[in-house]
Amino acid sequence: MTAELVANVLISGVLTGLVYGLMALGLSVIFGVVRVVNFAHGEMMTIAMFAAVMLFQVWGLDPFLAVVPVAAVFFVLGYFLQSSIINPFITRPEHSQFMLLVAVAIIMVNGLLMIFGPNARNVQVDYQLESYEWGPLLFDAARLYAAMAALVCSAAMFAFFRLTLTGKAIRACADNHLGARIVGLNVKHLYALTFGIGSACVAAAGCMMVLLVDVTPLLGPAYTLLAFVIVIVGGLGSMPGALLGGVLIGVSEALAGLVITPSAKSMFSFGLLILVLLFRPQGLMGRRS
Repeated sequence: MTAELVANVLISGVLTGLVYGLMALGLSVIFGVVRVVNFAHGEMMTIAMFAAVMLFQVWGLDPFLAVVPVAAVFFVLGYFLQSSIINPFITRPEHSQFMLLVAVAIIMVNGLLMIFGPNARNVQVDYQLESYEWGPLLFDAARLYAAMAALVCSAAMFAFFRLTLTGKAIRACADNHLGARIVGLNVKHLYALTFGIGSACVAAAGCMMVLLVDVTPLLGPAYTLLAFVIVIVGGLGSMPGALLGGVLIGVSEALAGLVITPSAKSMFSFGLLILVLLFRPQGLMGRRS
């Protein structure tokens, strides 16, 4: 094991982790504002991955170009899912919310199985075989492009919440639900808007992820669990924490594949989760309640 090999593995882990971070960013935003944990998060990303595959197979649309239409469709679907199904459960006990979203996730998984079957699918583009050299370092082209696209999407989301009036209104709802209603904000609409944004975020991550892994209908629960690990490590409701958690999990998985075996990557991820829960329960960038 050489320093050059370790450095290249770390680079691969960071690039993959940025895509993980974008995936978890949608979950973190939804929880931070709506205070509902989306247990169908990974299943939504799996649907987005299948959508990217179908757009590529039918029209030859590159997955990066598919981000725009797929994210737009998921924004609309997320908006109506929140406003029509989830919103009545906002004030109900947490176990009711849990059962609702688990039911939605199961419907999604079985719907995908009925439509596409259990076989894995992927896309094959020319740049998946390319790489860039910088001295002794190698940058896989597909991972590099996916990481850059994830950073652009994340920056756009940060700018939206920080600089726009709608984003500031959403943050006001997250900080004080009652106060936001008193000053006349349409909280239900802003909640649905937030869920739509989170859904669009995970859809964009799915379009990028399809370049890195094959997609099957049963992939959803694993990514839901991974998104939970990331947001807990980074801090529930923290947008920068989601990106940081994604990078840490990506690096830990890459190191697991190098030091032990690729099948041990979950062991490293959950080991990191246990350490964070022991020494900083609110997450690396979370705030104490």
